[in-house]
Amino acid sequence: MSDQEQPQAAPAPAPAATPAAPAQSGGQSGERRSYSSGGPRGPRTERRGPGGKFAPRPKVCQFCVEKTKKIDYKAPEQLRRFVSERGKIRPRRQTGTCAKHQRELARAIKRARHAALLPYSGEVLR
Repeated sequence: MSDQEQPQAAPAPAPAATPAAPAQSGGQSGERRSYSSGGPRGPRTERRGPGGKFAPRPKVCQFCVEKTKKIDYKAPEQLRRFVSERGKIRPRRQTGTCAKHQRELARAIKRARHAALLPYSGEVLR
Protein backbone atom coordinates (compact mmCIF):
# COMPACT_ATOMS: atom_id res chain seq x y z
CA MET A 1 0.00 0.00 0.00
CA SER A 2 1.23 3.44 -0.77
CA ASP A 3 0.75 6.51 1.34
CA GLN A 4 -2.20 7.71 -0.72
CA GLU A 5 -4.03 4.36 -0.62
CA GLN A 6 -4.14 4.01 3.17
CA PRO A 7 -7.64 4.46 4.55
CA GLN A 8 -8.02 7.43 6.81
CA ALA A 9 -9.21 6.71 10.31
CA ALA A 10 -12.51 8.24 11.30
CA PRO A 11 -12.27 10.83 14.06
CA ALA A 12 -13.03 9.46 17.52
CA PRO A 13 -16.53 10.23 18.74
CA ALA A 14 -16.72 13.07 21.24
CA PRO A 15 -17.32 11.96 24.82
CA ALA A 16 -20.83 12.30 26.14
CA ALA A 17 -21.59 15.73 27.49
CA THR A 18 -21.03 15.74 31.21
CA PRO A 19 -22.28 18.42 33.55
CA ALA A 20 -19.69 21.13 34.23
CA ALA A 21 -17.83 20.92 37.51
CA PRO A 22 -18.98 23.44 40.08
CA ALA A 23 -16.96 26.66 40.22
CA GLN A 24 -16.39 26.40 43.96
CA SER A 25 -15.55 23.36 46.02
CA GLY A 26 -18.64 23.72 48.19
CA GLY A 27 -20.96 22.59 45.39
CA GLN A 28 -22.27 26.12 44.88
CA SER A 29 -23.46 27.19 41.47
CA GLY A 30 -20.88 29.92 41.00
CA GLU A 31 -22.27 32.26 43.67
CA ARG A 32 -20.01 33.89 46.21
CA ARG A 33 -20.73 33.34 49.84
CA SER A 34 -21.72 36.35 51.84
CA TYR A 35 -21.00 36.25 55.52
CA SER A 36 -22.99 38.72 57.53
CA SER A 37 -20.64 38.23 60.48
CA GLY A 38 -17.59 39.25 58.43
CA GLY A 39 -16.11 35.89 57.46
CA PRO A 40 -16.13 32.17 58.09
CA ARG A 41 -14.13 32.69 61.31
CA GLY A 42 -16.21 35.49 62.76
CA PRO A 43 -16.13 39.27 62.51
CA ARG A 44 -12.96 40.98 61.48
CA THR A 45 -10.88 42.60 64.13
CA GLU A 46 -8.27 45.28 63.77
CA ARG A 47 -5.50 44.12 61.46
CA ARG A 48 -2.10 44.30 63.10
CA GLY A 49 0.16 42.97 60.35
CA PRO A 50 1.14 39.53 59.12
CA GLY A 51 0.31 36.95 61.72
CA GLY A 52 -1.57 39.53 63.78
CA LYS A 53 1.11 39.81 66.45
CA PHE A 54 2.83 43.11 65.81
CA ALA A 55 1.68 46.42 64.45
CA PRO A 56 3.41 47.25 61.18
CA ARG A 57 6.31 49.61 61.64
CA PRO A 58 8.05 51.71 59.05
CA LYS A 59 11.21 50.01 57.82
CA VAL A 60 13.45 52.90 58.82
CA CYS A 61 16.39 52.55 61.15
CA GLN A 62 15.87 54.90 64.09
CA PHE A 63 19.60 55.17 64.65
CA CYS A 64 20.22 56.19 61.02
CA VAL A 65 17.41 58.77 61.16
CA GLU A 66 18.77 60.29 64.37
CA LYS A 67 22.35 59.99 63.02
CA THR A 68 23.50 58.28 66.20
CA LYS A 69 27.25 57.81 66.21
CA LYS A 70 27.36 55.15 68.91
CA ILE A 71 24.70 53.16 70.74
CA ASP A 72 25.36 53.65 74.45
CA TYR A 73 24.90 50.57 76.63
CA LYS A 74 24.57 52.86 79.69
CA ALA A 75 21.17 54.12 78.48
CA PRO A 76 18.84 51.22 79.35
CA GLU A 77 15.67 53.24 78.68
CA GLN A 78 16.74 53.54 75.05
CA LEU A 79 17.59 49.84 74.81
CA ARG A 80 14.33 48.59 76.38
CA ARG A 81 12.42 49.35 73.18
CA PHE A 82 14.48 46.68 71.43
CA VAL A 83 14.01 43.95 74.06
CA SER A 84 10.82 41.87 74.36
CA GLU A 85 8.87 41.30 77.58
CA ARG A 86 10.66 37.98 77.97
CA GLY A 87 14.07 39.62 77.63
CA LYS A 88 14.83 38.59 74.05
CA ILE A 89 16.44 40.96 71.58
CA ARG A 90 13.84 41.89 68.97
CA PRO A 91 14.76 41.00 65.36
CA ARG A 92 15.33 43.54 62.59
CA ARG A 93 12.04 42.72 60.87
CA GLN A 94 10.14 43.94 63.95
CA THR A 95 12.19 47.00 64.86
CA GLY A 96 13.25 48.17 61.40
CA THR A 97 16.90 48.71 62.32
CA CYS A 98 19.55 48.28 59.65
CA ALA A 99 22.06 45.42 59.82
CA LYS A 100 24.91 47.61 61.03
CA HIS A 101 22.95 49.12 63.89
CA GLN A 102 21.30 45.79 64.77
CA ARG A 103 24.77 44.35 65.43
CA GLU A 104 25.74 47.37 67.54
CA LEU A 105 22.40 47.20 69.35
CA ALA A 106 22.85 43.53 70.21
CA ARG A 107 26.34 44.24 71.53
CA ALA A 108 25.04 47.16 73.65
CA ILE A 109 22.17 45.07 75.06
CA LYS A 110 24.58 42.27 76.00
CA ARG A 111 26.90 44.77 77.69
CA ALA A 112 23.98 46.32 79.58
CA ARG A 113 22.90 42.88 80.75
CA HIS A 114 26.41 42.12 81.96
CA ALA A 115 26.50 45.42 83.87
CA ALA A 116 23.06 44.57 85.38
CA LEU A 117 21.38 47.54 83.66
CA LEU A 118 19.00 45.22 81.77
CA PRO A 119 17.65 41.84 82.88
CA TYR A 120 18.71 38.67 81.12
CA SER A 121 15.11 37.45 81.19
CA GLY A 122 11.67 38.93 81.70
CA GLU A 123 9.73 39.06 84.93
CA VAL A 124 9.71 35.85 86.95
CA LEU A 125 6.21 34.44 87.41
CA ARG A 126 5.83 32.12 90.39
